[in-house]
Amino acid sequence: MKKFFSVVAAGCLLSLLVVGTTRAQEPGTSIRVQIPFDFTVRGKTLPAGEYEVRRINDEPIGLLLRNMHDKHDNVVFETEPKIDRTITKRDELIFTRYGDSYFLSEIVTAGEQTGEELSPTHRERELRREMMTRNQTQPETVTVAALN
Repeated sequence: MKKFFSVVAAGCLLSLLVVGTTRAQEPGTSIRVQIPFDFTVRGKTLPAGEYEVRRINDEPIGLLLRNMHDKHDNVVFETEPKIDRTITKRDELIFTRYGDSYFLSEIVTAGEQTGEELSPTHRERELRREMMTRNQTQPETVTVAALN
């Protein structure tokens, strides 16, 4: 009997996590943000500008980031849920900065405890190692709030 309740409780918890991660990228919804610097997503460098993030299918991990003023500046990428964060009051894109280079690292939805995290690319890991070796410092985290 205890095993049955454990399985039911685990199923309920899993359902809550899945529902919590899909809100930011529900079909038809998007996050718009003005990014004031050039940045890299999955190896593609994009210029500063106004961008939109939206789901590309029913799975919450597949996202499209596109420049609102240039059809050629877009990238499709996948994310992993990141559960260990505080709940924010606004949608945010979080970047990791290494000197003059910015890498998109996370997308956070207002009111949700789960964010969507991008795995670091090979280039980003190289920059982190170089920075740690040369300066003994950590990379900077830069948060850009979504437009209302």
